[in-house]
Amino acid sequence: MDFATARYNMVEGQVRPHQVNDETLISALAALPREAFVPTEIQGIAYVDKEVPIGEGRYLMAPMVTARLAETAAPGPDDLVLVIGSATGYGAAVLSHLAGAVVALESDAGLAQQAAGILTGLGIDTVAVVEGDLQKGYPDQAPYDVIFFDGAVTEIPDEISGQLAEGGRLVSVVTGGGVGKAVLVSRHRGGLSSLDVFDATTPLLPGFETQKAFVF
Repeated sequence: MDFATARYNMVEGQVRPHQVNDETLISALAALPREAFVPTEIQGIAYVDKEVPIGEGRYLMAPMVTARLAETAAPGPDDLVLVIGSATGYGAAVLSHLAGAVVALESDAGLAQQAAGILTGLGIDTVAVVEGDLQKGYPDQAPYDVIFFDGAVTEIPDEISGQLAEGGRLVSVVTGGGVGKAVLVSRHRGGLSSLDVFDATTPLLPGFETQKAFVF
């Protein structure tokens, strides 16, 4: 399979038509080998326009969802990003092209090990893969300028939104009653506000089916 052509078609056919315009983000999507982040036997479907299963009930989000969430979060070169549920690290790799540093939190030891190996193999040295409970975030490095959920949740836990820096942005697909919305949560003057950005569906992250959450 010609993966370079598949990447080009992904960007031009799935990402740009959904008004993703950040050229640094576009360049990252065009350069990163998405196939490296999925099992070898299904690399041929790495660039389809939906989520891709990677085992253990986990998925890479659809390219359009990853791209639009990343653009909504708008990480800058001095920003510290926390990725919740990083799986094999594709979302973290994309964000590493935009941000200063990325903490990739994963609860599954096997996936975390895979992510670390893939990222090292690609020469990406600004992502730190850490293991831990996804529902607790990663307070050791908080506060974060951006928090990026690499999968859906039914609610955003207080414990995670509390790790957002002043002026920070949190993005996630929030699913309820079969309807999914990409949500942007911002912290200003100590308070949190929420905005529905676009319709989206993606599989739930483990453990996020029912959580005590910040009420908007």
